[in-house]
Amino acid sequence: MNDAFASPRRLRDWIAEHLDPLHDCAVEGGQRRSDFDLTPGWTAPETESLKAAAVLIGLVERESGINVLLTRRSDTLRSHTGQVALPGGRQDPGERPWETALREAHEEVGLEPHFVDLVGLSTPYQTGSGYLITPAVGFVRSGFSLTPNPGEVADIFETPFGFLMDPANYEEREGQSPSGEMRRYYATTHDDRYIWGATAGILRALYERLYGAALA
Repeated sequence: MNDAFASPRRLRDWIAEHLDPLHDCAVEGGQRRSDFDLTPGWTAPETESLKAAAVLIGLVERESGINVLLTRRSDTLRSHTGQVALPGGRQDPGERPWETALREAHEEVGLEPHFVDLVGLSTPYQTGSGYLITPAVGFVRSGFSLTPNPGEVADIFETPFGFLMDPANYEEREGQSPSGEMRRYYATTHDDRYIWGATAGILRALYERLYGAALA
């Protein structure tokens, strides 16, 4: 679909058609993406050892088009310090992925859940740190206000959806994992915001879902 000429309602319906329904939230089996996709021979953790997590891909409707809500993690956090992230975190017992995503978005940036119209789930993403992240996609209606939780979030910003859905804006880079191995990952920069690793991988996986690139 050409986003520039689509009505908001038509674009919303089209995106929803390419996602998994909210009730399809099982993490066993099925298609997934991971930190290991670009590094042949790098061994992923066993599924049984993974911790369930979820993030919100918040699509903010602006007059200029759709933006994606992103954060920069606090410099005081013990892991992934200062990195760009989607609002989200570990699932509590008994939570469904989209419930986790909404709860974490409220805790991290003060986004009230009633402003979010969830439309489906994107491809689960496995991280090298042992998480299996389910992305919940939702449209964020106007009128909301945000306040960063200073213990978790240093900054809140929006990046154009069209930019993040353009594969030409991504490149492959190489870096050292916490365990000392070298791995490759996706990265992109917009307005001096460096988006890489799991966040870039989750967004690339959404591009693949929406625009038909084959999943390996």
